[in-house]
Amino acid sequence: MARKFGKLRIIAGEWRGRQFEVIAQPDLRPTPDKIRETLFNWLQHVIAGACCLDLFAGTGALGLEALSRGASHVTFIDNSPVAAKQLKQVLEGWNATERSTVHLYDVRHKLAVPPRPYDIVFLDPPFGFGYLQAMCDVFIQPGWLNPNAYIYMESESTLRELKLPDNWELIKQKISGNVCYRLLRACQAASE
Repeated sequence: MARKFGKLRIIAGEWRGRQFEVIAQPDLRPTPDKIRETLFNWLQHVIAGACCLDLFAGTGALGLEALSRGASHVTFIDNSPVAAKQLKQVLEGWNATERSTVHLYDVRHKLAVPPRPYDIVFLDPPFGFGYLQAMCDVFIQPGWLNPNAYIYMESESTLRELKLPDNWELIKQKISGNVCYRLLRACQAASE
């Protein structure tokens, strides 16, 4: 039987205050309430109606918070069968399956063509493996991002430098303990 990690709660929106259980897994590091609250304050003017991708979803806390605050759809991707199963159960229990998709997929392999372009992408991978830099290379490919999409990145605070695509602009950045979190925007090219 899987060991419970604890409970996380939704901070605001339709499911404000609702809690869900999280199963302990290696490399599982749920985004703390304080960081989630700051992130969604940054996104408050663009989250309603947004199509989102929660890559390295883990607990799904970022995508669930987005749905609670009015995102039209969230695609969750994680490589853990336990995490994917638990996330599907939460979405079913909260009647959110029509506004969400859960994929069990190991992103260390080449990501498939996206089912749709995204307005907001949440990237919160396990620390220390260089996944953020690899994902920058993925998301510059056509079809992943809508014009002027937002990209949220969470990393270890010691990761100061990332080679970002030329048209990505750093909007906000903060450090909380050993976590650095950033909000970027993929600016529309001048020729578009």
